[in-house]
Amino acid sequence: MPDQPNQQRATTRRVEGKPAVIVTRRLLPAIEARMDELFNVSLNGTDRPMTRQQLIAAMQRCDVLVPTVTDRIDAEMIGAAGKRLGLIANFGAGVDHIDLAAARAAGIMVTNTPGVFTDDTADMTMALILSVPRRFVEGGRVIRAGEWEGWAPSTMLGHRIGGKVLGIVGMGRIGQAVAARARAFGLSIVYHNRHRLPEAIENALGARYEPDLDKLVAEADILSLHCPSTPETHNLIDARRIALMKPEATIVNTARGDLIDEEAMIVALQKGRLGGAGLDVFSNEPAVDPRLIALPQVSLLPHLGSATYEGREASGERVIANIRFWADGHRPPDQVLEGWA
Repeated sequence: MPDQPNQQRATTRRVEGKPAVIVTRRLLPAIEARMDELFNVSLNGTDRPMTRQQLIAAMQRCDVLVPTVTDRIDAEMIGAAGKRLGLIANFGAGVDHIDLAAARAAGIMVTNTPGVFTDDTADMTMALILSVPRRFVEGGRVIRAGEWEGWAPSTMLGHRIGGKVLGIVGMGRIGQAVAARARAFGLSIVYHNRHRLPEAIENALGARYEPDLDKLVAEADILSLHCPSTPETHNLIDARRIALMKPEATIVNTARGDLIDEEAMIVALQKGRLGGAGLDVFSNEPAVDPRLIALPQVSLLPHLGSATYEGREASGERVIANIRFWADGHRPPDQVLEGWA
């Protein structure tokens, strides 16, 4: 546990006047305008991700830092922040890019924007679940390349998804939203989670719990990942587990790129030991392995899970609310409690 002064600083600090807020990336104009009214805010007009040293310098001269998933904030950076920084108000639900334990030890509160992008990400996941077996992206490439010669009864055939098994790894908000959508398409839902869901939720979603991840991976026709990035989930789907999958199975990942051993997945796709993949996230993004780009059975998206006007505006509003609560000396509604007493 942190000592009492740090705990007090993190939970009850009140800022006199407007708090100094630094935002690391461009947000929607309406959100930036509202922040400019309420706070002494410094915005990123270029929208280029800050370097490590720029982030440290920002943390040293603000009360509140508003980072995004592109800003990795580790213990060393938090240690160098000094005593002014009191709140890291993350734009987005995921906080695996922030060292929460180090923030807690330094008495810096962390907030996020949970639930805002659930439907957006679930919609896009469903699009990938459909697009890979039905070869939608591959078909689009054929048209754009001028290679389409017209309809024929035996060309560009894919697979229907009705009756197939969707294996969901991680049954939080997004996993459950994907299950609800997938059930409407006639998919059978099997899930793996750290904790089993209440029976009422399982019944509502038509989902069956599988405590053995290896069994789930082997059973799934489509495997959809919805886990946070942690040391325990790093390369969760590795070469051994990919080898357990059906040769015609599809992997869909809209969570974090490092959940999959990307090299092992590419080799399996190249050798026909895996049917396809739908990916919105990558191990080294924004760099994407050119071998993935070359594979026709892979649908690729540039981290679009949360990319809706409605979601980004709602997330910005949640950030503003969290800052205002904190600056007024109240506990913000979206304080990240992991790592806190």
